Amino acid sequence: MTLEEIVEISYPQQPHCPTVLLLDISGSMIVGDKIGQLNDGIRAFKEEIEKDELARKRVDLAVVTFGQKVDVAHDFSSIEDFEPPTLEADGLTPLGGAIRKASELIEKRKDEYKKEGIDYYRPWIFLITDGEPTDMNEGDELWNEVVTLIHDGEKSGKFLFFAVGVDEADMDTLAKISPQHRTPIKLKENHFNEMFLWLSRSQTKVSASKPGETVVLEDPFGLMGWGEIPSI
Repeated sequence: MTLEEIVEISYPQQPHCPTVLLLDISGSMIVGDKIGQLNDGIRAFKEEIEKDELARKRVDLAVVTFGQKVDVAHDFSSIEDFEPPTLEADGLTPLGGAIRKASELIEKRKDEYKKEGIDYYRPWIFLITDGEPTDMNEGDELWNEVVTLIHDGEKSGKFLFFAVGVDEADMDTLAKISPQHRTPIKLKENHFNEMFLWLSRSQTKVSASKPGETVVLEDPFGLMGWGEIPSI
């Protein structure tokens, strides 16, 4: 029996909201203890989601990290079964490979939902980075693949892509790879907890909607594409 055949999804009678946290754990995340703040933020996100009875049943979470390598630090699970990993900073910033891995993970999860007859909301990819990609340059093969993947994925409703830059993040690069209708944000003074609280409140609101509704989110950033999203 393969792993795919024994996947058990909690609360199959509920529509699910799959989210991938795509997290930069390169060596520069040690500076200013950004990695510590990131770990604290992930734990706060889990705690906030668990406070809401409906979101607890509907939000599924995975973590993909990129530093020394691209790694699935936590495969998809319910929030209840999610054990926040303790991330350590090291290595470079293979962002292109990480985005590709996040997309593959989402497609696999959607296949699992379909196999079990489970409804789902449009998946989220939520990127946090403090640098610039070290595995691709503008115009090269991987760059073109990643930009096409993100833009076509958004356009065809495969997922929603959100990008957050911290510290010395290359915001110009993030703007080029992000969907044109959703501006990447620059996190002020590494306010990780506030950002994860926004994410948890947003996920709670999405999970309380009916699949297919447009969801109006809090928009503390005042930037294009963050205040209103489709849920399917």
